[in-house]
Amino acid sequence: MMRIMAGMAALALALGAGFVWWSGREERAAPLVPASAPQTAAEAGLAEPLPPEASERTREQRRFDRYDRDRDGIVVRDEYLASRVKAFRRLDTDGDGRLSFEEWADKTIDRFATADADRDQKLTRTEFATTRPPRRAPPRTPCPPPAEAEGG
Repeated sequence: MMRIMAGMAALALALGAGFVWWSGREERAAPLVPASAPQTAAEAGLAEPLPPEASERTREQRRFDRYDRDRDGIVVRDEYLASRVKAFRRLDTDGDGRLSFEEWADKTIDRFATADADRDQKLTRTEFATTRPPRRAPPRTPCPPPAEAEGG
């Protein structure tokens, strides 16, 4: 029975010592830096920090400036709708100021006609497969060179 009590006391002491040692590690101060040590990242030979990202205010300002064509600090209705007017005029092929279904669906109609190889106004599975939009590949970033194996 005494051995069990002694073992439990030793275990409690070991756990207490481990807790004190672990909590003391966080309170340690950073090592002192010699006066001759580099003071900036550039002096230390590290990469320069990235430039700060644009703030929401500057993004919003740029968006406002795209609409404010005459640069008077005010966006009027015509300036606000200018991009939509251009898009409408591109679709209104007969120039009558109205957009018919055929004018609106022109690209889709052309895609159907191009895919319908036998001109029967029906698309088979093979013909339909040609209407699939092209897949956009993710932008490629250069990969770092492979690390050489150590001790090889």
